[in-house]
Amino acid sequence: MGSAPPAPVGWLPEAPNQGWIYRERVPPALVGLQVSAFYAARHRHSDRGVWRDRLAAGEIQRNGAVLREDQSLAVGDRLAWHRPPWIEGAVPASWAVVYDDGDLHVIDKPAGLPVLPAGGWLEHTALRLLERSHCGDPGGIPLPVHRLGRFTSGLLVCARRPATRAWLSACLRESTMAGLPEPLPDPVLDHGLEPTPGPPHGADRPLRSEPASASAGCCKLYRALLVPGVLALEPGESLPITVPIGRRPHPQLGRIWCAADGREQGDLAARSTLTLLERSSRADLVQVAIASGRPHQIRIHCAALGAPLLGDPLYGPGGLAAADARPGDGGYRLQAWRLELELPSGERWALEVPHSLQLEG
Repeated sequence: MGSAPPAPVGWLPEAPNQGWIYRERVPPALVGLQVSAFYAARHRHSDRGVWRDRLAAGEIQRNGAVLREDQSLAVGDRLAWHRPPWIEGAVPASWAVVYDDGDLHVIDKPAGLPVLPAGGWLEHTALRLLERSHCGDPGGIPLPVHRLGRFTSGLLVCARRPATRAWLSACLRESTMAGLPEPLPDPVLDHGLEPTPGPPHGADRPLRSEPASASAGCCKLYRALLVPGVLALEPGESLPITVPIGRRPHPQLGRIWCAADGREQGDLAARSTLTLLERSSRADLVQVAIASGRPHQIRIHCAALGAPLLGDPLYGPGGLAAADARPGDGGYRLQAWRLELELPSGERWALEVPHSLQLEG
């Protein structure tokens, strides 16, 4: 096998990590299953044969004891899969700092960099890079308050103080609840940290302040390039999108988030507002404001209109997932370009990325 190609300047090259331990507790509904069947049902990336091989290799423990063969599970059993080290791909490792007041820390995350450890990413994430680069900061390490997709670029809000992170997380939760249609069964918001009261330190020194508007909370604005010639809009015109988002069967991944009809338990209400900014023969440039934080929401909502993100390998017209693609595949252009936040003082605080997404000349 040849060596990996050199990473671009400013990137972390592909490298092995130290592995990870995935811990799970057996729920009553899965009692009696064999260990291999339990893992194959919970983690569809591997079939029972692969999990039996992992058992034979001593990678799985049950209640602290190494297993070498399949066994039936009992309620409350504690399982631990010791995943061996794996190679993490090259990722961009530098960014522009958009704002920093000693507590609040906002960066322009590059496309291709995961925010948090998940799936195939453990060390090559924004979280780990922040921990390494700020480990000696007297004010503490700025930690992400929310998530952006790996290939979504733009504003990633971090904070050093736990109270600030909790306050910002609460703002994000409130903003995603505003303007939603009637809730569907079991609505779930995905913003990571639980809210606790407390305003951010240094919030009276924003980069830009604007008069408070009638809408509370925050407003998150994205820009994207779409497949051209589909939207029946003129530049400046807007269109609300309220297509629900839910999990549906996928031939490779079990179930995956995509456009839904709102009839299945677990389907989530979702609302976006799309505004056409410019159009060309190559792409349509749009702005999207989201009033809910659903998985892959902008990609799914634009695709549901028949105008998917240009180069999106996963979501095609209609908003369903392609059978031969995976959520981590890139190729599209999506940017979190502006954030507006109402401060405890009543002022409206706004940040934008230094270079917003534009149609290429």
